[in-house]
Amino acid sequence: NKPGVLARVASLFARRGYNIFSLAVAPTEDPALSRITIVTSGTPQVITQIKAQLGRIVSVNAVHDLTVEGPSVERELGLLKVAGKGDARVEALRLADIFRASVVDSTLESFVFEITGTPEKIDAFADLMRPLGLIEIARTGVAALARGAN
Repeated sequence: NKPGVLARVASLFARRGYNIFSLAVAPTEDPALSRITIVTSGTPQVITQIKAQLGRIVSVNAVHDLTVEGPSVERELGLLKVAGKGDARVEALRLADIFRASVVDSTLESFVFEITGTPEKIDAFADLMRPLGLIEIARTGVAALARGAN
């Protein structure tokens, strides 16, 4: 949890031409440490190289690949602004109920929905909202933890 660590991590990705799909950073239960959760893609060799290079950054305490280390829990928060009238509004509310999304703001012309879940769940909700008047979306990035006591 020191200034500049995130910049070094992001610069490693930029220098090597790796894409970051999602990035979430927050302090942990230990105030001296922050957790950086990165979603990226690549061949197994590229992922191995990314992990090795991240591990060489002095301020990095540990690197874990939750996709291979066993079961994990991942969640993301999405805010979606949907504009519509009449039947489209009713359908948007019906779908929000099915996806367990909450209305966090409402005007006569629009809703802002809050939804949490896996990135795939948020993608599916957004895909269904597009024809109903999706006009804006903001996402937090994935937060993830390994399951179990370890």
